[in-house]
Amino acid sequence: MPERQPTLDIVTPFWNEAASAEGFARLLLELETEVSRRFGFATRKILIDDGSVDDSAARFAEALGGEWEIVRLSRNFGKEVAVLAGLDRTRGDMVLIMDADLQHSLEVSLKLIGELVENPDVDVVYARTNREGASWKRSQSAKLFYSLINSSQRFDIPENAGDFRVMRGTVARALTKLRDKRRFNKGLYAWAGFRHKAVTYTPGQRISGTSKWSRLNLLAFSMEGFASFSVLPLRILSLSGLAVALAGGIYGLKVFLEVFFYGVAVPGYPSLLVAIVVLGGFNLALLGLIGEYVWVALSESKDRPVYIVRDIVSGAGEQKPDA
Repeated sequence: MPERQPTLDIVTPFWNEAASAEGFARLLLELETEVSRRFGFATRKILIDDGSVDDSAARFAEALGGEWEIVRLSRNFGKEVAVLAGLDRTRGDMVLIMDADLQHSLEVSLKLIGELVENPDVDVVYARTNREGASWKRSQSAKLFYSLINSSQRFDIPENAGDFRVMRGTVARALTKLRDKRRFNKGLYAWAGFRHKAVTYTPGQRISGTSKWSRLNLLAFSMEGFASFSVLPLRILSLSGLAVALAGGIYGLKVFLEVFFYGVAVPGYPSLLVAIVVLGGFNLALLGLIGEYVWVALSESKDRPVYIVRDIVSGAGEQKPDA
């Protein structure tokens, strides 16, 4: 009986990436050829259309070759959810997650796969972004974020690691069991455990358009991570509230002693206004933070599916190198 050929599933979420469809299809063809030649793997491509409003899906369907399928979601659910939709469709021995904007290169993809093939004790090989060219402010903000979110945890979320990674099929199947509605993939990868190895890389240039992640989106995403995986913000505000109460008690004792022993008049309007502003602002910040946690809990408690599939288009055939 002939030995079964191992398979590699490539999961790629995309949103409005029509301009990169042909270039990415060529990259996948080269990757498929090299994976077969170097490692003996058959390749299956799974693309997730995360509610694109352009003709991205049609462009990819025209350009792709080999065995592929495009899962079109009913609307834009976000990249984190689209990755889960792709993992739900996998059945291969290994699974590679990569973007369609050509920032994840052929060379790095092959290096990730090679590291996983050559290290049987490793379950996941992830790409860690090289931030040497980033601004000091951004790099320090990232370090602060990871140091805070990893404090008091039984697992660490690796710094500068994203979805670009290759994993064994058992890991992919385990990740599909995590059905969080408000998803923070960096945290879910770390929470699931397994043995990880990092490969540092420098992302390529986008061939068109701009990043979908604005500063406001990054801030909201960071809050999502804290609300899903860390209680530290609540503890910080709790300790801040304790400090404010202690400071208020000390100030009150000072006023009492001054009036009782020295007959100094009690400060009026200015001190009262400062107290109201400080305590009012603190309470509003605390209520807002609690609201973030409540919203996450409410989202998880609703019995809604994580995503809805509109339809699935699939095909198999030969792809010409110059297509």
